[in-house]
Amino acid sequence: MLTGPTPITSMLESKFRLWCLIFQREMLEMKRFAGHLSLLLWMTTLIAASVGAQNHPQKVKSQEISDDGLPVIVKHLPDWESKQHDASFVTNGIDLSKALGDRPVLNLIDFADGTEAVTAPYPAGKLVIVEFTNPQASIDADNTIQTYLAQNADAGTVYRRTGNYNIFVFDSPDPIAAANLIDQVKYEKNVQWLGEDPFMFHNLERRFVNTTADIFVSTVEWIVLGIGIALLLGVILGYLFFQFRERQRLTMNEFSDAGGMVRLNLDGLTSDLAPEKLLSK
Repeated sequence: MLTGPTPITSMLESKFRLWCLIFQREMLEMKRFAGHLSLLLWMTTLIAASVGAQNHPQKVKSQEISDDGLPVIVKHLPDWESKQHDASFVTNGIDLSKALGDRPVLNLIDFADGTEAVTAPYPAGKLVIVEFTNPQASIDADNTIQTYLAQNADAGTVYRRTGNYNIFVFDSPDPIAAANLIDQVKYEKNVQWLGEDPFMFHNLERRFVNTTADIFVSTVEWIVLGIGIALLLGVILGYLFFQFRERQRLTMNEFSDAGGMVRLNLDGLTSDLAPEKLLSK
C-alpha cells in the first residue's frame, strides 16, 4: 500500500503552488498600478477643479462637488436631472427661509461647521434635504426635531433621518406619497484611497472564496439534480417496460421457458403445432 504522495499528486501540488505565487505577484502588481492610477486621477481632478474654480467661481461652497460642478447633495434629489434647475442649494438658515418661507422647525437646524441643504418642489410636497458633516450632529438635530414635531403636530409635514441626511417634506397633501418621496432619497458616500488600497488583497481573496463557494454549491446542486432526474427516469422507464412485458405475458396461451426458441419436447409440455402452420410437403 502506498503511504506517500503519488507523482501525479506531487505534480499537481507543485503546479498549484506555482499558480498561487504567480497570482500573488500579479495582485501586487495590480495594487501598485491601481495606486499610481488613483493618485494620477486625483491630481488630474484636483488640477481641473482648481482651473474650473478660477474660471467659474462658485457663490456657495459645498462639502462635496461632483465633476460637473454641482454639489453632490443636489444629485441625491429624486429625479435630479429634471429638478436641478428648480432646486435651491443653501448653506445657511436665511437662504433656506427665503426658499421655503417661514418654517419654525427649520430654525432648529444649526448651519455651522459645513451643514448644507437642498430643496426642490415635487407633487408630493416641498422636499428638503439637510446634510450634516458628522453623524453626531445629525442625531442631535434629529432628537430636537422629533421633540418639536411631537409637540407641534402638522399633518402636512413628514420627516425622517437617513444617515447624515435629515429629510423633510412640507405642504404634503398625502403623507404616503411624501414617505415614498423620502424613500427615493439615498444617502451614499464613496471612500477613495489616495494611495494603495490596504484592503485590496483582502477583498480579492474574499471575492475568490465567495466565487469558489458559489461554484462548488452550484456544482453539487447540478449533480444532485442529475442523479434525481436519472432515478426518476429509471423508475418511469422500468415501470413502462414492466407493463409492456406484463401485457405480452397475458397474451401468451402457454408459458415457455425457451423464450420462443425452438426446443425439444422431451417433457411433453409443449403443445402440438397446428397442422395449418406447417409447411406443406
